[in-house]
Amino acid sequence: MGRLKQFDPEAAVAAATDLFWRQGYGATTPADLVDALGIGKGSLYNTFDNKRALFEQALRHYGDARVAALLTVLNRPGPARARLQAALERLAAPEIAHLRRRGCMGVNTVAELGGRDAAATVIVHSIFERMERALQATIEEGQRNGELDAGRDAKALASLLMTTILGMTVIAKMSDRTEQLHRVVHAVMSLI
Repeated sequence: MGRLKQFDPEAAVAAATDLFWRQGYGATTPADLVDALGIGKGSLYNTFDNKRALFEQALRHYGDARVAALLTVLNRPGPARARLQAALERLAAPEIAHLRRRGCMGVNTVAELGGRDAAATVIVHSIFERMERALQATIEEGQRNGELDAGRDAKALASLLMTTILGMTVIAKMSDRTEQLHRVVHAVMSLI
């Protein structure tokens, strides 16, 4: 009879996500993972095969959380325009300043590994695509209810908002740029 795992693999993936998000893939060693996850090296490799496989799970975990957070804002009741603006403004919220300084794990991964790592690029592309589709659905809803100009290309507007979100996460890594982020939000919303 095999031994039962002495740790929660989902909690381990969440802890690995936090570590990879803070340090990046290359700077995170297996020893760092063992320490952060509070498990033995054998358990790490028996459960996740290797650092690379764990990183991919962590990146997917981050992406699922990021998409879910966006959907939470976009699926609230109220006008579509207000929900789109709230999705942008949450990036400038003071209560997440410590996370803003980390940037977006997806953007960080593309900056570190993009062009050299097809698997990571595919995962990040999927995250960004799901976010853009959620933005597009909200824009289309606003167009159907007459709140937003139905003559505008909803997909192009969603791409503009997605690019803005990604750019804001890069700007936010540079100390406190809250005022600048708010200016970006208001400028972009004037185009929607």
